[in-house]
Amino acid sequence: MNAQTPMARTVTNNAWNTGAPVTISVLIPFYKDDPQTLLQSLDQKAPDHIEIILYDDGSGDPALSERMSTAINASALPVELISAQKNLGRSAARNALIQAARGEWVLFLDADMMPEDQEFLQNWFDCANTQNPDIAFGGFSVQPIETVEPALALHQAFSQTSDCLPAAIRSQNAAKHVCTSNLLVRSSVLNQCPFDDGFSGWGWEDVEWAARAAKTHAIIHIDNPARHLGLESADTLVRRFKDSAPNYARFVQRHPDLAQTLPSWKAAQFLRKIPGFSLFRPILAALARDKSGLLPLRLRIVALKLWRSSWYAKALS
Repeated sequence: MNAQTPMARTVTNNAWNTGAPVTISVLIPFYKDDPQTLLQSLDQKAPDHIEIILYDDGSGDPALSERMSTAINASALPVELISAQKNLGRSAARNALIQAARGEWVLFLDADMMPEDQEFLQNWFDCANTQNPDIAFGGFSVQPIETVEPALALHQAFSQTSDCLPAAIRSQNAAKHVCTSNLLVRSSVLNQCPFDDGFSGWGWEDVEWAARAAKTHAIIHIDNPARHLGLESADTLVRRFKDSAPNYARFVQRHPDLAQTLPSWKAAQFLRKIPGFSLFRPILAALARDKSGLLPLRLRIVALKLWRSSWYAKALS
């Protein structure tokens, strides 16, 4: 897919056309999120030879587009905004950003993330220049549980235990622990190995891409986290985990060896052997949502994982 389709429009600022060489293109896809705060944070202390490209994946919000145009014009960094007229999905959005990038490396960030400190971009710039990586993942963090409202506590606890891991642990299964947010990739690698547009909705397209890329390119992990601010409700997690089942099956079909090393695969295989386990899904969903507010988070996490695995088991049948 071309970054600038006939139905897409672009906005750039004055710094975009200076002709200066670009080392890192920061790529930020978004859909109905407002990435202004992230843009302003990146603009505060950025090394030279950095550009930012934002991709609005069909938000259809004129007020948001106007705010973004104002923020782009105020930025000292070279910034381009590409606005699609309809939602094309996460993989298509990233592939469009890749084609628009001019840097030797690209850095993927989600619109609802925030660098942990002002040296964030400098750290990535130093990593590119000293380690010369093909693929590098910096990790991410979440807000402390005591600062999170109760409706978002399940997502915080789930992420803290499953995703917010130091580089030393992530490196033990490098492809598994790659997310397409806070991910630095050499542009030539992405030209050879684009994201699979066959994935739709949410989930597994990043791990599938990493599994393919890892066959020919090294993945390294570093500790340069960005904070995930977009925590979601238990209702949203329950829905997303169910809806991710077709993507999971697509991933397993393409990478059975890697899939069989993951707890999600082992749990799904176990549940497939239990007659009538699907009848327990409403109970699992209710436990994960915990409308009473009385259940411990550990129990809710277990229920959420079993809920997800039950749908994965069905997708693999």
